[in-house]
Amino acid sequence: MDERLTQALARIRPDVRATKAYPVQSSTGLIKLDTMENPFRLPAELQAELGRRLGQVAINRYPAERTRELAAALATHAGMPEGCAITLGNGSDEIITMLSMAVSQPGAVILSPLPSFVMYEISARYQGLRFVGVPLTADFELDEAAMLAAMAEHQPALIYLASPNNPTANLWDEAVIERIVAAAPGLVVMDEAYQPFAERNAMGLLQRHPHVLVMRTMSKFGLAGVRIGYLIGRAALVAEIDKLRPPFNVGVLNAEAGLFALEHAQVYEAQARVLREQREWLQVELKKLTGVQAYPSQGNMILARVADAAACFERMKARGVLVKNVSAMHPMLANCLRLTVGTPEENQAMLAALKESLQ
Repeated sequence: MDERLTQALARIRPDVRATKAYPVQSSTGLIKLDTMENPFRLPAELQAELGRRLGQVAINRYPAERTRELAAALATHAGMPEGCAITLGNGSDEIITMLSMAVSQPGAVILSPLPSFVMYEISARYQGLRFVGVPLTADFELDEAAMLAAMAEHQPALIYLASPNNPTANLWDEAVIERIVAAAPGLVVMDEAYQPFAERNAMGLLQRHPHVLVMRTMSKFGLAGVRIGYLIGRAALVAEIDKLRPPFNVGVLNAEAGLFALEHAQVYEAQARVLREQREWLQVELKKLTGVQAYPSQGNMILARVADAAACFERMKARGVLVKNVSAMHPMLANCLRLTVGTPEENQAMLAALKESLQ
């Protein structure tokens, strides 16, 4: 290797060099059911209307008023309580980075149940923070005693509770969440990325507890390619976190697309309804399969345990269906596949590929 390049690489943090980049699978030519996207596109007439809207945007200017209008529209859409405020991120990932930066003080700890969304730990470590993971129970419920003990010992500055959780897809016991929140010594972030598919939300929790923040995204709403996340909480808290938001972090085209989507929210709500119905159909069909344990889901994905996840994944891929093998994410996920709920046609194909791959 060139000596100057070696010297340059030596300036990169050792922990960064030792890690691997977040993996994104190639889906070319495959039915893509690995990343919990909304599989539906807009109807042709709305695509044309959106195209006209985007064509009129002043892309020569930095984002300003329209981004503020998007924030206000999202606050209304989410039912933001009185006394609260909202800030936007380039997807939830950027908000997670902002939160890590906000609590980044010597000795600070970020805590989350495990398995859960991997970016909580990754972001904490990149900010030089200690991450504490508390294993879920065998059926992927919160271990209340272990959570309370870890909170008492480590005094976390920030706790993440994904509702529904990713990758397990379940909603945790509401009473247990309430007690954990009440005992939390710092901030509690309720990550509601999959809220369009769940039977409850955390806005009531936010109203009762001033240290709670609710994080959501438009990705599962149907705009994964637009990259808009948002955070709602008491105005004083959000004001501090907003200081860490990069200026102009949501582009004008993204903001316009987000506003357009909210103006046509009924279209996306209808799509979510179909996905919820398909999720329940898949649950019934998966229970009929020998050698498959499908776990309860309140998201747009289903966690399923099989005898050999690696082999099953490869066989399904060979049959043109891409799912996610999550076995390596945590020991509790051994031989687990995460199946995204797709269109009725995609789900039929996925189920057929899974049946053939189990043999």
